[in-house]
Amino acid sequence: MYPNSLKENRVARSSPRIGLVSLGCSKALVDSERILTRLSAEGYEISSDYQGADAVIVNTCGFLDSARAESLEAIGEAMVENGRVIVTGCMGVDEGAIRAHYPGILAVTGPHQYEAVIAAVHRAVPPAPDPHRDLVPAEGLHLTPRHYAYLKISEGCNNSCSFCLIPSLRGPLASRDSAEILEEAERLAAAGVRELLVISQDTGAYGVDIGHRASPWRGREVPARLTDLARALGDLGIWVRLHYVYPYPHVDQVIPLMAEGRILPYLDIPFQHASPSVLKAMRRPANQDKMLDRIRRWRDICPDLTIRSTFIVGFPGETDEDFENLLDWLDEAELDRVGCFKYEDVAGIAANALPDQIDEGEKADRHARLIELARQVSDDRMQAKVGRVLDVIIDEVDEDGAIGRSAADSPEVDGSVFIGDGDMLTPGDVVRTRIIAAEDYDLWGELET
Repeated sequence: MYPNSLKENRVARSSPRIGLVSLGCSKALVDSERILTRLSAEGYEISSDYQGADAVIVNTCGFLDSARAESLEAIGEAMVENGRVIVTGCMGVDEGAIRAHYPGILAVTGPHQYEAVIAAVHRAVPPAPDPHRDLVPAEGLHLTPRHYAYLKISEGCNNSCSFCLIPSLRGPLASRDSAEILEEAERLAAAGVRELLVISQDTGAYGVDIGHRASPWRGREVPARLTDLARALGDLGIWVRLHYVYPYPHVDQVIPLMAEGRILPYLDIPFQHASPSVLKAMRRPANQDKMLDRIRRWRDICPDLTIRSTFIVGFPGETDEDFENLLDWLDEAELDRVGCFKYEDVAGIAANALPDQIDEGEKADRHARLIELARQVSDDRMQAKVGRVLDVIIDEVDEDGAIGRSAADSPEVDGSVFIGDGDMLTPGDVVRTRIIAAEDYDLWGELET
C-alpha cells in the first residue's frame, strides 16, 4: 500500500491486518512482496489504509541521503496515522538513526531479513490463521500489475564502487539456486504473468558465489550462470528482460539468445561514466573505448538490441574535459535509454573523502546537457522504428485506446507505445502493432490487421 491510497477506517474483525509502505527500488519491492506473501499464508489480511491496520511495515530505502529523508518521513507518517510501526529495508541497518527520530518504533530490521520481519509482526500482532479461508496463490502476492513481475535472482554485491552503499547495506553476493528461480518463474507464468523482469544488485555476477553449481529443473541440470539461466527462462514462452547487468566478458554470450528470440533484446547496464579518470575514482572498469567495440559487435549479432544505462555527473574531480569525454562517448554509443543522476554525498561512502567536489550549479548544468543529448539520440532511434511492426505488451486500456510497451521498454523507466485503436484490448495482451509516429522516448501505433 502507499500513503496516498489510505481511505478505510478500522473495523471489527477476527483476522489481524497489516499495512505496508514500500519505498525504493524494484529489489525492495520484491522484498515487500515476499513479506506480504508469507503474512497472507499465515492468515493475516493486508490493509489498504493506516487506520484499518493493526500494525504497519515500512520498507525503507537508504541508498542516498534524499532516500533516507524520504524513509524517515514515511516512518513518521505511519507513526502519526497508526502508531504501531515495524521498519525494515536498507535504512534499517542504521537502527540508531531511526530510533533517534522515532523511539516508539516496534522493531527495526535490515534488508531481506524476512524472518526477522515476520517475527516482529508475530510479536506485535499474533496470527489467527484459518486454514479454510487463508488461501495464497502459488505464485505469491505481487505489488505489480498481474501481467508482469520482478524475478530476483540474488542478493547483495561483491563490488566496491566508491559511490555506493549497497554492499554495506545488503551484504556480499548471495545467489539463489537456478532451480528455485526457475520454479518461481514457472509459477508466475502459470498465473498469467507475461513478462519477467530479472533483477539483482549485480545480475552479471549471478552464481559466482556458489561456484555456478547446477540444480535440477525439467529433467536436466541447470548451472547457476547467467547464460544458462537466461536460456532456461526462454523456455517458458514469455518475455524475459534483464536488468542491472554489469558488463562482464561472459555477457557477450547472452546476445545470441536475444538474437534467437529466447529473451528480449534488452540490456540494462550501469556504465556510470566514460572518462577513465572518473571511472578509476568510482572504482569501476575504465575501458570504455573497448566497450564501444563490444556494443558494435552486439548490434551486429542482434540489430534490435536496446541498451539502457545510467550515469552520474558531478562526481568529485570530474573536469570539463571528463564531462565532454562522457558526452562524446554517449554520442558514439547511441544508447537507446539513458538515466542520469547528479552526484550526491551519502554518509558512509568512500567518495565523500575525494577532493574537488563539484558545485551544485555545475552539476545541474551537466545533468541538463546530458539528458538533452540522450533525448536527441533516443528520438533518432525511435524515428527509425516508424513503419515497422512491433510486438507490444499492453499495460493500460481506456476509451481513448491502449498504452503498452515494446521490447525496448521496461515498465516505469522507459517509453510507451500509444495505440489509438486498442480500446478493446486487455492488459497483458501482446499485439502486433504498426508504428506510425515517434517522438523522444515514445511511439504511436495502430493494430496490425
